[in-house]
Amino acid sequence: MRTDGGDASQCNGLSNAAYPGSGTGQSCAWKSPIIALPASGSARIAGGDTLRIVPGTYQLGSGGYMQPIPSGPSRTSKTVVVGYGGTPKLVGVGGAHRVLNLDGSSNVEVGNLEITDNSDCVYGHSVSSAACTSSMPWARVGLYARASNYVWLHDLNIHGLGARGINAGGLSNWTMERLKINKNGSAGWEGNIGTGGSNSGNMVMRDIEIAWNGCGERVSTGEPWACWAQQTGGYGDGFGTTDTGGNWLIEDAFIHHNTSDGLDMRYMDGADTTKVTLRRVYSVANAGNQVKIKGNSVVENSVLVGQCTYFRGKYYMTEGDLCRAYGSSLLLIMTGNDTATIRHNTIAGEGDAQIAYGEGTSTDKIFIQNNLVVGFPYYANASNQTLFSGGGAPAAKSFSGNMGWKVRSCPTGATCTQDPQLRNMTLASFDAEPLSGSPVIDKVTMNSAVNSDFLLQPRPSGSSSDVGAYEVQAGGAEPTPTPTPTPTCTRGTPTVGLTGPTTAVAAGTANKYSVSVKNNDSSGCSNTTFSLARSVPSGWTGTLSTTGLALAPGASGSAVLTVTSPGTASAGTYGIGVGTSSSVGSTHTANASATYTVAAPAGMTEALSTSKSSYKAKERVYITARVMRGTVPVSGASVDLVALKPNNINTIELSGKTDSNGYVTVSFISGSGTSSIGTYKVTSTATSGTDVAKATTSFSVYK
Repeated sequence: MRTDGGDASQCNGLSNAAYPGSGTGQSCAWKSPIIALPASGSARIAGGDTLRIVPGTYQLGSGGYMQPIPSGPSRTSKTVVVGYGGTPKLVGVGGAHRVLNLDGSSNVEVGNLEITDNSDCVYGHSVSSAACTSSMPWARVGLYARASNYVWLHDLNIHGLGARGINAGGLSNWTMERLKINKNGSAGWEGNIGTGGSNSGNMVMRDIEIAWNGCGERVSTGEPWACWAQQTGGYGDGFGTTDTGGNWLIEDAFIHHNTSDGLDMRYMDGADTTKVTLRRVYSVANAGNQVKIKGNSVVENSVLVGQCTYFRGKYYMTEGDLCRAYGSSLLLIMTGNDTATIRHNTIAGEGDAQIAYGEGTSTDKIFIQNNLVVGFPYYANASNQTLFSGGGAPAAKSFSGNMGWKVRSCPTGATCTQDPQLRNMTLASFDAEPLSGSPVIDKVTMNSAVNSDFLLQPRPSGSSSDVGAYEVQAGGAEPTPTPTPTPTCTRGTPTVGLTGPTTAVAAGTANKYSVSVKNNDSSGCSNTTFSLARSVPSGWTGTLSTTGLALAPGASGSAVLTVTSPGTASAGTYGIGVGTSSSVGSTHTANASATYTVAAPAGMTEALSTSKSSYKAKERVYITARVMRGTVPVSGASVDLVALKPNNINTIELSGKTDSNGYVTVSFISGSGTSSIGTYKVTSTATSGTDVAKATTSFSVYK
C-alpha cells in the first residue's frame, strides 16, 4: 500500500511502486488498505499473506470499516499487516465502528502503525460541544478483536479515537509489545464485547503506555481535553476487562492520568489456574485505583502513586468521579484459595489504604514483603493520614521487611519511624528514588525471586537488598542534601513571555503561541500557582492549554495559547496578550503581548473524490467534496454536483453544505440499465458568498 498507488483494477498490489498514471493490472501498489480488505465482498489477501503499508495517511471508514484480517495458517505462519519503511497513519472517519478489524482473526501479526481519527470529539459525551456528530471525521474504536488467538501486536500508537483505543475480548495467547493507548474518549482498552469476552492462555503486555483515556484529544496539538467519567456518563479505565481468565504478565508499563482506574483486573475469574503478574509498573494520577486485581497475583518492583484527586476542577470531572473504591493505590480482591504476593514496591497516595484487600475466605494468603509505603492526608478527611494497609478480607496475612512513613497506623512486620529520604516526597511530583543515606538502603535479606529492581538494575547491590522498588547501586544514590538555615521569603514579579508566528496567515487559521512564566520569588517562599488569562480581539477564539501553573521559586513553566481568527477577519495586524495573577496579589501580576497578522484572503478552491474508482450496478456511490480557502476549510459552502451518466444525456443532481472541516459527502445508488453502465463525469460547483470554485472527477459502474 502507498498513497500514490492505484485501485484494484489499476495495480496488482505486488510492487512497492506508484501507479504510473495509465493502464490496468500494472505492477504497482494499491492506494489504500481498504482495497485489500474491503468492507464488503471478497478479501484480496489470504491467510499467511503479508500486507506492507508505506508511510502516509490513509483514511478508512467512509464506506464502512474493513473486514477482518484473514487468519494465518498456523502459529508460526501468520498473516502480517505492518508499516513498511516507517509508521503509516490509519485515520478512521465516517463514524466507523473500528479502524482495524481482528474479529475472529487468529495467527496474525500487526505492527508499526499509528491508528487515530481526524476529530477532537468524544463519542456520546454529555456536553454537546465535545460530542461527536455525523458531520465530523471520527471513528469509534481503533482496534477491535473477538475470538482471536495467537496474535502479536507491536509498535502501535492508538490514540484520539472517539470511544475506545482497543475493544477486545475472547482472546487467547496474545503478545503485545511497545504499545501506546492514549487519549481515547471512553477507555484505553475495554474488554466488554458482549458475550464471549473471557480471555485465556498466556496474555503478555510489555513496554506499554496507557494514559489520558476518558479524555478527547485535540487533533492539532495532541493535547487532552473534555475528560469525563461515570458521573457524567463516561467510563475512563485505562485498561479493563469483563469477566476473564488467563495468565496475564504485564511488564514495564506506564499507566497514568486515566479518568477512572489505571489497570483494572477486578474481573479476573479467580480460578486456581489463572494469575496476574505485574513487574515494573509505574501507575500514577489515575482518578480511581492505580491497580486492582482479583485472584492470584504477584506485584513487584512497581511504583504506584495514588494522586486520585489529580482531575479535581479539571475539564468535566466531578467530585464523585475522584478516588473510586476509596482511592486505594493497590486493591486486592480475593476469591478463596488465592495467593497474592506484594514485594519490593514503593506505594504512596491519598486514598484510604495504600494496600487494600477485600472479599475471599480464610483459605486465601496475602504476603506483603519489603515494600515502602508513604502516606499523605486522606483525600476525604485531610485531618487523617492514609493507612498503610487495610480491608475486610479474612485471608491469612504476612508482613515482613516493610517500611512506612506518615501512615495512620503501622502493621506488625513494618517499621514506620524513619523518613525514607526519597528524591521528591510531594504527592504531585513524587519521585521514589532514594537519596544517599536513606534508611531503605541495605535493609532486608535478599529475596531470591527478585534479583533486579524497577530499573532492571541488579538486586541486591551491597550487603542486603533495599526496601521498595529501587535498588541503589554502589555509588549511585543522590546525595543527602546538607541542611541549610530556613530562608526568608521575598516575593518577585514573575517573568512572562509570549512568542509565536510572525508571518501573515489566512483568516480562520489557528496560530499557536508559547507562553512562558518564571517564578521570581526567593527560595524561602512556598510554591505558587499562577493563574493565566488571555486577551484576544472581540469575536476571536483564544484557548490556553492550562489556566494555571504551579511553580516553585526560581522555576519556569510553559503553556500554549491557541488563537483562531474568524474566517471573515479583515487583513491586518492584531494584538493578543497573556497575563498572570495569584493569591499573593499585585506583585504576581504581569503580562506579555504578541501579534497575529491576517493575510489578504486567498481564493477558494474545491477538491472532489469518490470512495471508489468503480462500483457495481445498484451499489451506493459516495462523492466527497472539500472546499478550502488557502489552508483554511470553508464551512457552510453550498455545493452542487452534477453527474453526467455514461450515455452523455441523463444527469444526476446532488447538493449539500460543507461541515466545519470543509467536507460534504453525498451519495446515490447507481442504476443497472444500459444508460447507467460505463463512465460517469462529475462536475461540482461550490459557492460561499461571492466566491465560486469548481472541480471535476469521474468513476465507472459495471454489471
